[in-house]
Amino acid sequence: MIPIALFFFAASTRVDLVDEVYRIPAGQWRYLELGLKQKAAFVAADFEVRSGSRHLRLKLMRREDLERMRTERSYGVLAATEAAATGRLRYPVSMAGDYVVVIDNQEDQPAEAHVQVSLDFGPQPAPAVTHLSPKRQAAVIGISFVVFFGIVSYSARRLLRGIKR
Repeated sequence: MIPIALFFFAASTRVDLVDEVYRIPAGQWRYLELGLKQKAAFVAADFEVRSGSRHLRLKLMRREDLERMRTERSYGVLAATEAAATGRLRYPVSMAGDYVVVIDNQEDQPAEAHVQVSLDFGPQPAPAVTHLSPKRQAAVIGISFVVFFGIVSYSARRLLRGIKR
């Protein structure tokens, strides 16, 4: 029984890199190395503010972009969360290389946040299911009704003309 469990454990494609609480000073940031030098992976990162500033962001970027950010030059970001008290970042990194996850606190008070980062080297997960906003849902329903009743009205007129002849 134990060898079977070891086989399934060894076949796991997910690696948990970080599951810690970080203290980020006011107006500063911290970063975590991902180490994807040999193989691409699906990056999953979550954070939850425990105390302090309620406006943190996670950013996934290349190592060279981190160096540009450090020297206050323009830099690129592969994926980022909104500034909030909690956030979730999911991104399929398709090329091996040096990547980092940045925890950014641009508020005027320090923050403590629980951060979890993991990598999955297996097949890429299916895209998350998304929903239309209520306005778009109403628009789709309205357009569907107009088209449906337009077709019914046209068909009814054609049938009535056919019956009258």
